[in-house]
Amino acid sequence: MNARERVLAAFKGGGEPHSIKGEGKPDRMPFEISWGAFTPRLMQCYHEKEKTEETPEEYFDFDVRSVNIGATKKKTDFTKYFKEKLPDNVIFDEWGIGAVPGSQEHFLEFKYHPLAWCETAEDVYGYEWPDVDADYRFEGMKEKIEEYKSRGYVVMGELYQTIFETAWMLRGMETFLMDYYENEEVAMAICDKLKELRIKQAKKYAELGVDIIRLGDDVATQKGPLMSREMYGALIKERMKRIVQAGKAVNPEVLYFRHCDGKVEDIVDDFIEEGIDILNPVQPECNDLTLIYDRFGDRLAFWGGIGTQSTMPFGTPQEVREKVKEVQKILGKRGALVVAPTHILEPEVPWENVLAFVDAAKHSYYE
Repeated sequence: MNARERVLAAFKGGGEPHSIKGEGKPDRMPFEISWGAFTPRLMQCYHEKEKTEETPEEYFDFDVRSVNIGATKKKTDFTKYFKEKLPDNVIFDEWGIGAVPGSQEHFLEFKYHPLAWCETAEDVYGYEWPDVDADYRFEGMKEKIEEYKSRGYVVMGELYQTIFETAWMLRGMETFLMDYYENEEVAMAICDKLKELRIKQAKKYAELGVDIIRLGDDVATQKGPLMSREMYGALIKERMKRIVQAGKAVNPEVLYFRHCDGKVEDIVDDFIEEGIDILNPVQPECNDLTLIYDRFGDRLAFWGGIGTQSTMPFGTPQEVREKVKEVQKILGKRGALVVAPTHILEPEVPWENVLAFVDAAKHSYYE
């Protein structure tokens, strides 16, 4: 099998119309390293140890390739949305969210929220929203997708920080959550605008031919959901469902990947009702993998399972290999699994553990 055949066998039961109930096991577990990269210091270690300038996905030959929209040409002065004097080191993204460098080399602290001042839905709709759905941002993507497919890879379109994470960073976490009770009009307007933009993006990805659309919102901590199911339903669930339906209306075969860190067992049923196909990252530090599989394994495929707070940084290479086998036996019982670390690999991860993971995954054959 090539990589594309392998992943589609895992998720589509050997090529049948999509159903996670399929028993079409791949020859071995598909694998990747989440988000396709390492943190800066680990990336430096990669280049030094492996003596290569190739990207990790090419060098290690991950089974998946990703595409994302191009850079914006739109110029917006976001400082006008802030009354306070901003520090010189503030960095704005295209949404107008202001961040400053965090305590770790690769983290940003999102401190400046451009919609914090909004009082009405009209204020929200009058904001200068980014052009994430503009045609020019997708130029060359169809050709890249076709190239990856011709080389034998499944292709994923990136649509992470889909609604909730972008909403709270625009508004401020506490303010956005309190809006549900104190200013529902603003909360709903922000979520509706994001839904509108994400639907357009999902349609474009599906039209251009991606196999998977990656959605992502962290709506849980490692103890449980950040909000009640009632609040989740009102703010996020129906809008996510519309985004899923939009892509599948263009191409019924497109699969939806749902990223959510944390302890998720109490909210996975909502994800399934949204129409998602693949659950990521299934953090072993806060989820019982057997419970997750037993409750949801007949309705979902899985992606992840290898702890980046435990095994990858603190295990031995042999323990990494054993963990890959363990996760295959639990989450990969029917073959519907892409094994991966649960997040980007941090600087503390020994390089030997990275190599052990890749080797174990590449030799994770099914009988």
